[in-house]
Amino acid sequence: MQIVTDSGTDLYFTPEQTAEFNVHTLTKKVTLDGETYREGIDIEPGAFYDLLEESGNLPVTSQPSAGQFAELYRDLAKKDPDILSIHMTSGLSGTYHSALAGADLVPEANVTHFDTKTLSAVAGWQVEAAARASKAGLAVDRILQMVKRVGDASESIYNLDELKYLI
Repeated sequence: MQIVTDSGTDLYFTPEQTAEFNVHTLTKKVTLDGETYREGIDIEPGAFYDLLEESGNLPVTSQPSAGQFAELYRDLAKKDPDILSIHMTSGLSGTYHSALAGADLVPEANVTHFDTKTLSAVAGWQVEAAARASKAGLAVDRILQMVKRVGDASESIYNLDELKYLI
């Protein structure tokens, strides 16, 4: 089984772990002052926040498209059609729904979706639990139970320096 996620889950795997656990991440894009960056690829969080402070403008984000998900699912299905796609909360992003739409375009892939109902580190923990359980050979129903338990047992507290970024 292969794992697909998005950059909103803040999975802190090394490139070696990403390969070892068959995890594939589609990135969100953020645009600030006319420049578009792929999260974690073109710009790291610290550098982005420095640019944000210098700019004084608010960024615009966009999730991966259904077409990007379809392309990734199609490529992965050539190696293993069983895919578990775990994404940041559908309450704050359209990423989960893009993943659903992308899977509809790839009948050769057997995609199971999971909405973490959260984001950042807790969602990353859920992806990591799924990846480790998959590598250990657990069935997808057991993996989903485990991922849900991780989410249910976790809480996130966010501390913001500026309320303006909640707009």
